[in-house]
Amino acid sequence: MLQADKHLDAKGLSCPMPIVKTKKAMADLVDGQILEVQATDKGSKADLAAWAETVGHQYIGTTEEDGVLYHYIRKCSDDTVVEKTFEPTIELEEITKRDGLILDVREAAEYAFGHIEGAVSIPMGELDARLGELDRSKEIYVICRTGKRSDLAATKLVKAGFTKVYNVLPGMTSWKGDLKKEI
Repeated sequence: MLQADKHLDAKGLSCPMPIVKTKKAMADLVDGQILEVQATDKGSKADLAAWAETVGHQYIGTTEEDGVLYHYIRKCSDDTVVEKTFEPTIELEEITKRDGLILDVREAAEYAFGHIEGAVSIPMGELDARLGELDRSKEIYVICRTGKRSDLAATKLVKAGFTKVYNVLPGMTSWKGDLKKEI
């Protein structure tokens, strides 16, 4: 175990709760201090790294022991940093009426248990390595469970030069249409 100034137990929580709790815990730290976040959600690895980058904290890394992920984040900014949310967004109901690519950035297991027909699965943690699989000429509708992870992924796509990117709000928790399963 690495040395940390504060420990946060986010075990058993799924997105967006590890980020929400981490954000609150970071407010209690001073610059340079390290927060250890204990989580069991596999998606938290990519989520917390992307969140830290978005708000200016240093994501140090993750270790895993007995199914628990230990994330280490150093506070690197004061409280004046405003967390930006990705624009533009698109309504969940609109994405099936348009001719674009639905990019599902949830973990593979979440995708397998139910996704929108035709959606492409690239988990958030694999996005950087798999950008070449995406067609830059198409509109890309980024979706996750709640809209938080897709917000981070959409920002990442735009930074990588994609121009027709939309964050889908709300996420899959509000999807009322048919689900395709691949179990």
